[in-house]
Amino acid sequence: MQVRLLGFLLFGVLLLDARASFALTPDQRLQVRHLEAVHQQRIEWSKKRVGMPLPGIYQDFRAVYARAAGFSHQQILAAAKDTEVRVVVGKVAVAPEAEPRVLFFDSPGALDPPVVAEAAGGLRVTTPKQRRSLRSKFNMYPDEVFGIPGAGGSLMQDHHAGSRSVRELEAEFGSSSTHILASDLTESSIRASLAKRRSYVAQDWLCDPAGFLFVAENFLGVFDIGDDVPMLSTRIEARLPIPANIKLLRDGVVISETNGSKLDYEVKDPGAYRLQAWLRVDGDDLLWIDTGLLRVNGTPNLTLPPIEISSNVEVVKDISYTGGDPVDAPKHKLDLYLPKDKKNFPVMLFVHGGSWRMGDRAMYPVLGNRFAKMGVGVAIPSYRLMPGNPHPAQAEDVAAAFAWVYKNVAQYGGDIKRMYLAGHSSGGHLAALLALDETYLKKFDVPATAIHGVAALSGVYDVSRVPEFISRKGAPEPSPLDHVHANAPPFLITFSQWDYFELPKQARDFAASLKKDFVTAQLLYLPGENHISELLNIWKDDDPLALAVLNFVK
Repeated sequence: MQVRLLGFLLFGVLLLDARASFALTPDQRLQVRHLEAVHQQRIEWSKKRVGMPLPGIYQDFRAVYARAAGFSHQQILAAAKDTEVRVVVGKVAVAPEAEPRVLFFDSPGALDPPVVAEAAGGLRVTTPKQRRSLRSKFNMYPDEVFGIPGAGGSLMQDHHAGSRSVRELEAEFGSSSTHILASDLTESSIRASLAKRRSYVAQDWLCDPAGFLFVAENFLGVFDIGDDVPMLSTRIEARLPIPANIKLLRDGVVISETNGSKLDYEVKDPGAYRLQAWLRVDGDDLLWIDTGLLRVNGTPNLTLPPIEISSNVEVVKDISYTGGDPVDAPKHKLDLYLPKDKKNFPVMLFVHGGSWRMGDRAMYPVLGNRFAKMGVGVAIPSYRLMPGNPHPAQAEDVAAAFAWVYKNVAQYGGDIKRMYLAGHSSGGHLAALLALDETYLKKFDVPATAIHGVAALSGVYDVSRVPEFISRKGAPEPSPLDHVHANAPPFLITFSQWDYFELPKQARDFAASLKKDFVTAQLLYLPGENHISELLNIWKDDDPLALAVLNFVK
């Protein structure tokens, strides 16, 4: 397994060199005039690049295969840190103490001959004069020279084992690398991502690709390199730190090409999609980024849950929780799901999602039944929807619903000293906002301390870039992130593997902000789930999300 996975890492770097378009020959690339032009262009790219943190569940870890014989562990570690390498593969002198910032793997062994053949065709240095010339130009332009296919190998062969310079090592680490998308820097996580080919290869010496994004998106969620993507009105999106010539390939054939820093493509056919980004400098076309695959295939494996109500659950429907315009009456009602023959049970008000524009309480009997049969009373309100009812109508309705439950649920057996809020997606936004901004409940004479906890499921906590919340003069600040305070109730914050764009990052940022103010915040990651399936599966007895919410409430 180790040989196969780590061999793939090295294969990717070599293959990128082989696929580069040789608009110029290696000898032409080695001319001082060209090296200087490339050097100046790299400086311009570094000034203009726009790097952004990845919004999903993965981090981007640079991995290199190091021919590092003769170097000490500290020299290798220093070179890795200077070039932001996080994974080093090869037979290196590893110190016994743990190094949390760099992960070391042993060598995968000898290269297969076909891989060596793919890497051939670069610069050939055979005479002492050629070696001296190459060494002189490397001293002037180390990164540019090392980036020429074949030059790095020639420089390393120029020395006897153990006599290479640290500068060569740094140039080697800073040249081409495999970028592994993994949840954290652990051996198990890196191996899992390599097994899924969740990576892309880059010539980092041209321009730092950090912030590069290549994903597929549909109503189920966002899918990363290495994923199997259900074909449901799917779009493929890419984001690059600098403009480039972007080529989208399906099953090895270019199907779309554009120049810029973004790509947005509507998928029409299933297939294996990958992206290449090319950079042009001084008449030379260079392959900068080459990704692994997004495999767009058939329909999703979604199983609709059973909708029967358990015998130990009582349902009370269509309770009006507030007045207002008669036209809004259907949205000003809630349903109760109550455990039978129980008293003083905890109560959870669940706020549905739907991008503030869709959804209704009638869609969630399965959720109400799931928790009520386990001894938790559940109230599920409808609320007025956008765009006909702009913010803060939704938050005001949720506050009114919570106030009704607080003032009336005791007659149904609920314990008002154990009242909780929960919400999914945009409902998570509304639940968090209600718990953090006291102004909403004050209008109904309900103390903020009535909320004993919030379960925010794949919620939205920063809506500053959502058009419906921008420029609402006089309206309360709509982002929960802007209302975090030390007296907030405990939070359970969840996100899934294939969640909507930026929601994993928002979950992490929101949890960190709460913890900064010493608020209890539990962050739960749901592997193998998307934004929709995480609720569809909540009816199952062993569902991790349901069990986490039950543990949080009870």
